[in-house]
Amino acid sequence: MAVQNGEMGRALVWLAKKIESSLPERSLERSPQTVQLIRERFDVARKHARVQLSPQQEGPFFDALVDEVLGFGPLEQLLKDDSISEVMVNRPDQVYVERRGKMVLADVRFVDDEHVERVINKIVEPLGRFVDRNSPLVDARLPDGSRVNAVVSPCAIDGPNITIRKFSRTPFGIKDLIGFGSLNDDMATFLQAAVVSKLNIVVSGGTGSGKTTLLNVLSSFIPAGDRIVTIEDAAELSLQQPHVVRLETKKPAHHGDSEVTIRDLVINSLRMRPERIVVGECRGGEALDMLQAMNTGHDGSLTTIHANNPRDTISRLETLVLMAGMDLPLSVVRKQIVSAVDLIVQQARLRDGSRKVISITEVTGMEGETVVMQEIFRFEESGEKDGQVLGEFVSGGGRPSCEERMRQHGFNLPASMFISGSAIRGRRR
Repeated sequence: MAVQNGEMGRALVWLAKKIESSLPERSLERSPQTVQLIRERFDVARKHARVQLSPQQEGPFFDALVDEVLGFGPLEQLLKDDSISEVMVNRPDQVYVERRGKMVLADVRFVDDEHVERVINKIVEPLGRFVDRNSPLVDARLPDGSRVNAVVSPCAIDGPNITIRKFSRTPFGIKDLIGFGSLNDDMATFLQAAVVSKLNIVVSGGTGSGKTTLLNVLSSFIPAGDRIVTIEDAAELSLQQPHVVRLETKKPAHHGDSEVTIRDLVINSLRMRPERIVVGECRGGEALDMLQAMNTGHDGSLTTIHANNPRDTISRLETLVLMAGMDLPLSVVRKQIVSAVDLIVQQARLRDGSRKVISITEVTGMEGETVVMQEIFRFEESGEKDGQVLGEFVSGGGRPSCEERMRQHGFNLPASMFISGSAIRGRRR
């Protein structure tokens, strides 16, 4: 039962607080014994007429009570739903979820602002975090890997809000992405060859476009014998290879605490004998260190960046390199980028909610001051039907210069894959 505004919702939260205060702390974990204890206290409350329920309301109310005491209240069932990837609480009476790529309003309500803050604290307190008026922002990771961000007053104008990006229990593989229509067989084969052949790849796209998911899939192509160092602001990658070292940034918890940034970790990783460096996202001066690593023997590195197209990706990288504080001429920066980056894979979330690789572009060199690129594959839209974007994946028509390198690593890609407009093994969507 979703908790609604009104007497029943207030009664549920009141009873949950009473039960929590009467249970030993060790009992606040979901088990048959604890559920039985809650049942006994619930029966007592009903006996003394503190909670008035019809027979039809009793079962749903008790289930919601268990979620309120032992879980995250109204969010508990949303977090258990594998079809939901994100949960967004805008205010007590407005909760959105992303379900199978679509943003929809959930049939879930909180009682009031205090109820939302109660759930926020239930989420972050076991992690050693807290949120209040003096510290109104909190960002944390749940034990299952899900990311939680919460904002309360005075920063949250319309009431406390929560954003949860759920961690997938079973990471997507390349076959999943093909099945979703995110790319086709030819593109998947080409990207696998690119990763195994140790090309340096930048995945570019907007927020929520699926960059991290694609980065994780690309990373899965790295041979099992390679030593991999992953660096993230918040650990989301789930690599299955045996030789992986995972690093995560550290924000100062208190005044005077030290901070460890992405750039610190990238610099440190170079001393860890990595064969592959995978950076979750370049958003600052670490871009310079990443490019230098790519240019000094750490081939096969992967990262993501926020940009809307391959040309913007180059410009964005230039800006990030300059943020490193080095007094470098733009022409030198541009040459570093061209020398380091082999492929730009552009990811997008289309207007129908689907996520697709809309282009794979090779960085081939420079002509004067201009970066020269060649589009290998792209997604061509052909219209829309019943709210679904239609189109197909096609070849750009050029033979990639990295083809010889792929051949040296055992990949003999068919010439038909690169025929202009070819969609031989493309999936029409």
